[in-house]
Amino acid sequence: MSVSVKICGINSRVAMEAAVASGADFVGFIFYPPSPRYLDPADFAQLAALVPPHIKKVGVFVDPDPMEIDDVLQFHGTESPRNMSDLRVTFRLPVVKAIKVAKAEDLDAAQAFEGHVDWLMFDAKAPDEPGLLPGGNALSFDWTLLAGRSWKTPWFLSGGLNPDNLAEAVRLTGAPAVDVSSGVEVRPGLKDPDRITDFLKIARSL
Repeated sequence: MSVSVKICGINSRVAMEAAVASGADFVGFIFYPPSPRYLDPADFAQLAALVPPHIKKVGVFVDPDPMEIDDVLQFHGTESPRNMSDLRVTFRLPVVKAIKVAKAEDLDAAQAFEGHVDWLMFDAKAPDEPGLLPGGNALSFDWTLLAGRSWKTPWFLSGGLNPDNLAEAVRLTGAPAVDVSSGVEVRPGLKDPDRITDFLKIARSL
């Protein structure tokens, strides 16, 4: 079975069309204003209309109350397991929680969220430097930290993935699903349709 793929940070029609045509399983919309991939809620409906029913739409948030979205909610902030459970009940939607990873001990945080979320996402922890975002920094972590680890909850690998390293990342981690944003861009916030297509083609071959 091929690896499931989420193309995140889509904010243009051409990027959405490439993701849909190339077989993405999830498409992500960033509702975090500091991000160069931020999508104004007024523009969301236009892009969401391009998404067929078999592709899940994911709204990505950092700590604030989420807006209404059709399919999945994803969180990259300091949300607690209780927050996640409450949001699942309130919105009656699946939720994804990003776990920030820099060292092996960071993976232990995932255990507290099992039973409270529908997906985990292992992403690189950003260094404490000005200008870095909670995600989408084109940073990766040591993927061998995930080797041999397992969780009851399905999970994504994220952080620094691109068409050149995807196969190696999946080989090292056994990731059942991957999330990419900056790795299919020509610059922050501007998706490259060809790189989206290449990424998805590689994922389907794994």
